[in-house]
Amino acid sequence: MTRIAIIGGHGKVALELSRILAADGNDVTSFIRNPDHRADVEARGATPVVLDVEHSTTAEIAGALRHHDAVVWSAGAGGGSPERTYTVDRDAAIRSMDAAAEAGVARYIMVSYLGAGPDHGVPADNSFFAYAEAKAAADAHLRASGLDWTILGPGSLTDGPGNGLIEVNPADTSDGTDTARGNVSLVAAAVLGLPATIRRTVEFRDGTLPLAAALETLA
Repeated sequence: MTRIAIIGGHGKVALELSRILAADGNDVTSFIRNPDHRADVEARGATPVVLDVEHSTTAEIAGALRHHDAVVWSAGAGGGSPERTYTVDRDAAIRSMDAAAEAGVARYIMVSYLGAGPDHGVPADNSFFAYAEAKAAADAHLRASGLDWTILGPGSLTDGPGNGLIEVNPADTSDGTDTARGNVSLVAAAVLGLPATIRRTVEFRDGTLPLAAALETLA
């Protein structure tokens, strides 16, 4: 059994990931901000722990992560003010990486997005700009952290069920980048056990190749 911590445990991707991991016999801890969400987390087989990472110190996060084998960042400000986007998607995410290192949790999975990076190309007057900037900074910090990281870059998220069929690192996205949240959860669960994905960025969208076969192309 592996002990896995999920930060942002009440999100749609995180709840489904909790269910998948728990069903596979893992011990899942889901960190949530709102104690009213405990029941939803428990229903997926995970243990809820109230931890507001936005306002937690690195030491506090490290204490919560200690004795886990891996951490998955699936949190986010969810839009709104640019200030809070930077506070959560950049600053809190970076603290969680430093906390993982402090706690001795080497394996770290970051849920980012397809096209993230300093050359994201989002105009400064676009409402997505703060998120793009925050993710670029967080992803860069993770790559330089020394952790056994994997950055996931799903395309435009949809609520369709995950069917396990994806396309990895699509070269041409002119026909769209729709990615079911269920497929994001499946990919996150899969890469946790794939050493070939350590220190790799895995961009993907819904596709036609079974997940296992698609990820094998990364080896």
